[in-house]
Amino acid sequence: MKSPVAKRSIVVAGHKTSVSLEDAFWTSLKEIAGRRDLTLSDLVAAIDSQRDHGNLSSAIRLFVLEFYRHQSEQHEDPAKAQTEKAQTERAG
Repeated sequence: MKSPVAKRSIVVAGHKTSVSLEDAFWTSLKEIAGRRDLTLSDLVAAIDSQRDHGNLSSAIRLFVLEFYRHQSEQHEDPAKAQTEKAQTERAG
């Protein structure tokens, strides 16, 4: 049975390191890098430089989660604003 976690090598700040992530996180990380017009190595280096503690794999997972959480909140805000506006108009 194939492991759900894939270990891959990547160069971060000039140093080769290995990172173990599930395929969904690798795919998402590549997508985010593309959207930001960054190489995967540059994005991982930025994540690495901003982490306070924990290992790099965990920091990447948290980064991807936060990216999509923020994106979801941005999509929800217009609907929430319309609902609040409608409620205010009905009350007034």
